[in-house]
Amino acid sequence: MDDRPAPPLNPEPVFGPRDGDLPAYLCNGLIGLRVREVPLFPGMVLLNGLAGAHPERGIEAAAAAPYPLCGDLAIDDVWMSEQPWAINDLRQSYDFANAELHSAFTYQVGTRRLSVEVVAFASRTAPSIVAQEVRVTADGPCSLKFRAVVSIAALTGRVLRRQTDTPGEPEPACDGSLLWETAEALGQCGLAIVTEAPAAARRQVLAWCDAGPLCTEYGIRLASGRPARFRQVAAMVPSVLHARPDEEAVRRVARASRDGFDVLRRCNRAAWAEIWEGRIVIVGAKSRHQALVDAAFYYLNASAHPASPASTSIFGLATWRDYHYYYGHVMWDVDAFCVPPLILMQPDAARAMLAFRSRGRSAAAANARLSNRKGLQYPWEAAPGTGQEAAPGAGDAAHHEDHVSLHVARAFSLFADATGDQKFLEEEAWPVLSGVADWFVSRVSRTGRGFELLRSMGPAEVPSPPDNDAFSLMAGADILRRALRVAERLRKTAPKAWTAVLTELYLPVRSDGVIAAHDGYDRREEKGATPSPLAGLFPYDYPASPAMSRKTLSFYLKLWPDYVGSPMLPALYCVWAAMAGDRDLALKLFEEGFAAYDRPRFHQCLEYRLDHADGPPAGPFFANLGGMLLGLCYGLTGLVVDDGEPDSWARRPVTLPAGWQAVRIGRLQVRGRSARLVARQGAERAELSFF
Repeated sequence: MDDRPAPPLNPEPVFGPRDGDLPAYLCNGLIGLRVREVPLFPGMVLLNGLAGAHPERGIEAAAAAPYPLCGDLAIDDVWMSEQPWAINDLRQSYDFANAELHSAFTYQVGTRRLSVEVVAFASRTAPSIVAQEVRVTADGPCSLKFRAVVSIAALTGRVLRRQTDTPGEPEPACDGSLLWETAEALGQCGLAIVTEAPAAARRQVLAWCDAGPLCTEYGIRLASGRPARFRQVAAMVPSVLHARPDEEAVRRVARASRDGFDVLRRCNRAAWAEIWEGRIVIVGAKSRHQALVDAAFYYLNASAHPASPASTSIFGLATWRDYHYYYGHVMWDVDAFCVPPLILMQPDAARAMLAFRSRGRSAAAANARLSNRKGLQYPWEAAPGTGQEAAPGAGDAAHHEDHVSLHVARAFSLFADATGDQKFLEEEAWPVLSGVADWFVSRVSRTGRGFELLRSMGPAEVPSPPDNDAFSLMAGADILRRALRVAERLRKTAPKAWTAVLTELYLPVRSDGVIAAHDGYDRREEKGATPSPLAGLFPYDYPASPAMSRKTLSFYLKLWPDYVGSPMLPALYCVWAAMAGDRDLALKLFEEGFAAYDRPRFHQCLEYRLDHADGPPAGPFFANLGGMLLGLCYGLTGLVVDDGEPDSWARRPVTLPAGWQAVRIGRLQVRGRSARLVARQGAERAELSFF
């Protein structure tokens, strides 16, 4: 019997130009490509950890790198790039199971037409490598030229070194390499390329100039109906991973070349087959909803890798020219919504994301000192290179939206609990958890009502920060409890202030027993529908009484029509409605709070629903898709991960959206072992079993 899960549902193939849709996003966690409909034309690429000065804002931001998989075709010396209007029959399809993007088009000059098929992937097993195969078939005899190009067009930065030989070697190890430096010399990356063509093709590495692109040209005579195959394999290395990244890129691409395109592709497919063993299956769900779950699972896992040096941004490694994409900064949404599911799916990749925060401890400590606080205060928008605050302009949100540190600390605690890694707990989690606990204690103020959090914003960004944001207080209580528990486990002496603040921490509660979003809360205020207290109940598991939880859920769930369409928290509405026992509302809010954010072209979940957006569509947005996956893994299953035995983690009766019979996760990583998770509608508890 084959126990392997069914393959994921792929997006529908697309035909013709994108119009207003986003280009395809192909990523392996270290390299992220935006691939155009004609994939030989330059798209955009982000390399994890590569930073430069933003061309408009001037702040440290993720910087676009040279595009490694460009190309050009000529029929009888008439180049496709010179008359793109001769391109027709555009077609693209995305194979999520194998993480491959397939493209096709035709190019016609006079009576001669070329049919072109392109497959591209970003290697999971060799994460510095991206690869592409181009198959060209002519409908009659013709002279064909093919150019493989590493493009530097439309970039801010400069070529520091360009080589088409390998110093000291009789033969070059690759076609060529570049050392690229970003704007204001904030970062460097190395890039090297190897190409392959039919044996009969004439090869020429074009010289260009010392500051120019890389280009290898092949010429061949095509017979009618007989395809010619060209392959491009490129290595990209950021300077945060190697001091001389172009030299390392040469070594990496030479190794990939020796392995060969077919081996790289086979290994990549095997790696993704293993990842898909953790596929989340919704028994009884509409196929469209399952397809969106598969897409979210794919994009999140594709954007995280153990080799990633700088976590990932709220758009993964995706960017495009018509939107700021939050400059590639690492924000709290990643720690809160993306890291928890990855801890169970790809713990090594989750650990790499946390390592970025560990390296940023000095920046967080300096940030706290500048704010006259103790401990660690993580930046609101952490720059990918330095980890320091890089919010643009006046940084208004960074002034008062303090809760980012709480999410960082909780992610470290969850990782330690889920993996049972004692060394990580002692050396990585404890410094962050204790540092954030110290910060929180220094941030609150003692009043006649207890300890209060004054002038601090939650997820509702408003001009004047209120007092006692409930979400931040509920999350702060969670961090203090976790810090005290870890201190006991490690036999550390916890500061008495931690217990005092936790015991007397104030929480705003209305006269009707509903947790108020903040002091003086009025549902009619600006952004008054923001369900931030519900986020304190889940995913932060605040121990409110059953009556208080019930009343709070009922109150804010009624406000959903005034909030859905905004980013981030709407993806959790489905869980909150299920916690309230309303299966019909849970299904409706899965549709309204997540599915309605989908764009059919490759299911890139948008930041804002189009009926609420006031700018260009931007996606895939990881707060939304990560929040939905968080809800499936932890929320609907009732999983509360702590330092207890895993068989005690399922804490709530299972209530699923109407029509859903079960949530099945084929493989999770728990305490170094493989486990299955099944949550059946109506069951007293979800089932977590090892195999």
